[in-house]
Amino acid sequence: MGTWGSGNFESDTALDHLSAVVGRLVEEVAEAMAGDPVGLEPDEYWGVAVPCQLELLHVLAQAGHAGGELPEAEVVEGWKETFMAVWEHSINGLEPKPEYKKQRREVLIRTFDHLAADAQQAAADQDV
Repeated sequence: MGTWGSGNFESDTALDHLSAVVGRLVEEVAEAMAGDPVGLEPDEYWGVAVPCQLELLHVLAQAGHAGGELPEAEVVEGWKETFMAVWEHSINGLEPKPEYKKQRREVLIRTFDHLAADAQQAAADQDV
């Protein structure tokens, strides 16, 4: 039963592709988090790309396309702790305006929290 509907994700091939995309997003974040913390600073590639990756995972999860592939909520919480520690340590060196700093911190925390909630929901859905 390779295809069961007309939707973009209603075939085995499409789900294999989606799984690979989600897996790559998760793997890249995990590698960035395990790497040199300097790479997570706000003006470095992964300091910008990690929140983007998390947002993409959240959008996919909300659309029902990533649940089984997400890391555990505890992993996401650990990522948040690591990322925010680097961010807090290095952001002032970039001399941001206070309002930007406040708003960016809120966005970053919300981004991690959304994905942690998605992961928690996915785990609950699997338990049912």
